[in-house]
Amino acid sequence: MKKKISKKKLIAVIVSVVLLTLVAGDWVLSAVIYENYFNQRFESYEPLMLYVEDFEGLRRTKYEFPSDKGQMLTGYMYSSGENQRGIVVLAHGFGGGGHNSYMDCAHYFASNGYYVFAYDVTGNDESEGDGTKGLPQGIIDLDRAITFVEQSGHFPKLPIVLFGHSWGGYSVCSVLQYHPEVKAVVVCSGFNDSTDLIEAQGKNMVGDGIYVMLPFVNLHESIKFGRYASATAMDGFASSDAAVLVLHSADDDVVPVEYGYDIYYKKYKDDPRFTFIRLEDRGHSYVYNDTTYIDEFNAEFAKWGETLDYDYEADENKERFAAEKADYIRRNLDRDKWCDMLDKPLFEKFVGFYDANL
Repeated sequence: MKKKISKKKLIAVIVSVVLLTLVAGDWVLSAVIYENYFNQRFESYEPLMLYVEDFEGLRRTKYEFPSDKGQMLTGYMYSSGENQRGIVVLAHGFGGGGHNSYMDCAHYFASNGYYVFAYDVTGNDESEGDGTKGLPQGIIDLDRAITFVEQSGHFPKLPIVLFGHSWGGYSVCSVLQYHPEVKAVVVCSGFNDSTDLIEAQGKNMVGDGIYVMLPFVNLHESIKFGRYASATAMDGFASSDAAVLVLHSADDDVVPVEYGYDIYYKKYKDDPRFTFIRLEDRGHSYVYNDTTYIDEFNAEFAKWGETLDYDYEADENKERFAAEKADYIRRNLDRDKWCDMLDKPLFEKFVGFYDANL
């Protein structure tokens, strides 16, 4: 004779099944959103791309090296002038393609005593990969890039320093736990861990619902990236004696200061290893630029947009507008000004900081 299940036990089983279903659903939804947002392929926008020929005396040599799953990454060693004192490994940001838009930074460092090794992260520009995989991939690829510079035999045995912006800023700090030999780091608009950027961006997309999703996102990253998923900038600082210069703008709405600068400042403001530069009105993408020309160009571009005889925001006109926008940029962009927007006094501080800590 079969034993009957009590009503209480039946209810408990039903509730458990419902809860498991909801949890599984949240997990799947979080993973899908993560993959759709972070695991995309990114290409540099051709009309605004930088070229070696834009920079007087700049030279580069192409290299390829493997990352964690065997995907080949493309990097370039930039040089200009003589008497280089070290090698800057440069880590680019998220969403704009690879390192191309940082070529002006590479030129400045190369012209002021440093070789620069800049590469495209997985899923960006010249590197292999259908997508970027996720934020910890930045640390993985940087880990491989530093090792390649140190062990391939292609580069001189010089001290290594790091430069990173945004996603690259998170990467150059977090990677210190794997490369404590790095002498100095300049981090611009970076965040402490991957959850920080997901939370910041998620609040804009789904509001407070992001806090329900975060545990599942963390689990998804842990399964996908292993030890790299839990790597943080603060862990990197604690594992290294590298000198660190932190630059951030108070009005950054992509990586708000509380997700990076404020965390570091609270712990390290009195530590001589750390230098903090807090700006007020530089935003995110152009935090180390003089934006005078950008503002001028954008103002003229807005005027041009008002002369169009169609609604360029309508879906049926998007392809037409994209083509006409690209043509407008090619015809009107002053490339000399576009390639010379770095805040030179700021970059003088960066070079001086590297020099003092080799």
